[in-house]
Amino acid sequence: MGDEKTAKLAAGVRELLRVSPVISKLGQLFQENGFELALVGGPVRDALLGRLGNDLDFTTDATPEQITKTISGYVDATWDIGARFGTISASKDDLKLEITTYRAEAYEASSRKPEVVYGKSLADDLGRRDFSINAMAVKLPELEFVDLYDGLTDLENKTIRTPSTAESSFNDDPLRMLRAARFASQLNFAVAPEIVVAMKDMKERINIVSKERVRDEIDKLILADKPRLGLTLLIETRLMDLIMPEVPAMQLEADEHLKHKNIYEHSLVVLEQAIELEKTHEPQIAPDLILRLAALLHDIGKPKTRKFEDGNRVTFHHHEVVGAKMVKKRLKELRYSNEVIDQVSLLVELHLRFHGFSGGEWTDSAIRRYVTDAGEELLRLHKLTRADCTTRNKKKADALQASYDQLEKRIAEVAEHEELKAIRPDLDGTEIMELLNLKPGRLVGEAYKHMLEIRMEQGPLDKEDAIKELMKWWQNKS
Repeated sequence: MGDEKTAKLAAGVRELLRVSPVISKLGQLFQENGFELALVGGPVRDALLGRLGNDLDFTTDATPEQITKTISGYVDATWDIGARFGTISASKDDLKLEITTYRAEAYEASSRKPEVVYGKSLADDLGRRDFSINAMAVKLPELEFVDLYDGLTDLENKTIRTPSTAESSFNDDPLRMLRAARFASQLNFAVAPEIVVAMKDMKERINIVSKERVRDEIDKLILADKPRLGLTLLIETRLMDLIMPEVPAMQLEADEHLKHKNIYEHSLVVLEQAIELEKTHEPQIAPDLILRLAALLHDIGKPKTRKFEDGNRVTFHHHEVVGAKMVKKRLKELRYSNEVIDQVSLLVELHLRFHGFSGGEWTDSAIRRYVTDAGEELLRLHKLTRADCTTRNKKKADALQASYDQLEKRIAEVAEHEELKAIRPDLDGTEIMELLNLKPGRLVGEAYKHMLEIRMEQGPLDKEDAIKELMKWWQNKS
């Protein structure tokens, strides 16, 4: 065995020792009750990479009912929500445990749900796993390492490969095509050529997978360290045409600066720069799905709005408005929550707002409108707008960043004197009705909107001045 393989095994052992009391006890419990148990899949892979987390997956020949009986009294809690798929979930101390009966599952040609069939042995179970790096196991309680498909070699070579043929694996579960892209992004691994070929040939099979499962894999890919790798694979294999066709459509369009190969490439750079800003720009936060989706999709309205003017000049007027509508439609089809849809589409709609003021002075009224329109997405909008600067002209890039620094400074200055996050008219609806002797209805709404405009333009007014403004509007209205 090579030195690197030996080192990986040693690292894996060290990681497993961290949770050895729990996994050893579980192994003993199953052995005492006449069952087999093995740590399997992602936790084994991650242990070998020296990054074992607190989520542990096990496989066994015990049925869900027998699993529950075996661990009862030892674990802190159990959940049987996955029992019909052969899985019992449990917690012990700070560990999350999933114990699954040996199984083989496959999609029928027209089914959206996999048919679950229990397997008979650990070897059978491992043979039906998605990739060789996820088809390694550690038998318990003896801690015997099992690697029937040379997953350790693939881990050493940073390669994603299937235990059986790629066609057979993807036929068992077409979602594995997306998982290949996701693991490439998460692990920074290369995908074996035969997998790429199978993904191209079998891409239509993804249509039988539920939108929710597809969405969850896309989220994991977007949240990975290197999303470009997975996205590139999905574009190359034409899978993205079936999931988010608006993304590959951007490949065909040169951007308005003619500085990037295409809008798609620009969007990938914006995504990567947004990821960097997650780490460096306040507030520093964990991987942000909303920001990353907005970065990837912020320009999807450009293909529909492109126009050629004055020879080589290209314009994309109102692409942010068109793009926001496209985002809503696509994310709805992928079963995203209304909250996520609203957040991402708002960022796409507002991502150009800054450029309307970047060359001039930000007035107080402009600041109020900017902050109010962004609402809870203001901090994300800061990062998205900064990330959207991909010019190779350093002088221009520095000027844009300085201008945005000035905007954030102005927001802070105005915020010192006003509650920007909760801007309301100086007169509420009840006061408007009393002053104008109105009942609830359209006129009250118009008056409220007018007073909000006054608040935006002039800032807070005292009660007397606010009433004067309302009465002036009412006289003109009459």
